[in-house]
Amino acid sequence: MAMPSIIREHKLVTTLVLLIVIPILVFVLWMFIALRFVYSKGERAGYLQKISKRGWVCKTWEGDLQLTAQPGVAPEMFAFSTRSDSIAAELNKLAGQRVVLLYEQHKGLPGTCLGETEYFVVGVRPVGAP
Repeated sequence: MAMPSIIREHKLVTTLVLLIVIPILVFVLWMFIALRFVYSKGERAGYLQKISKRGWVCKTWEGDLQLTAQPGVAPEMFAFSTRSDSIAAELNKLAGQRVVLLYEQHKGLPGTCLGETEYFVVGVRPVGAP
């Protein structure tokens, strides 16, 4: 008689593992891959329009870089995020100036808790600086 109850308990544990543990592991693996591997990286130069810390629960640094500054041409904006407070402090010092942003693009990040964009600034320098 003890055998059927063990089998029932085993099925319950297996079902819980399949419904709870496996999706959590898949999500963690997805996050690891999306954060670890860079889809693209490069530089963008332009005028730093704004940098601000935003979010209700997850606070992230978000900014805009104006790529074109020609009269009569609609400006093209490059929206970016950064997770680094030190880079955000440097960006705040350079607001309104022409800068070069070094960025990495991470595709497939779920939600906006890590940043509102898929472009993450990893470095900044004023134009003309080596």
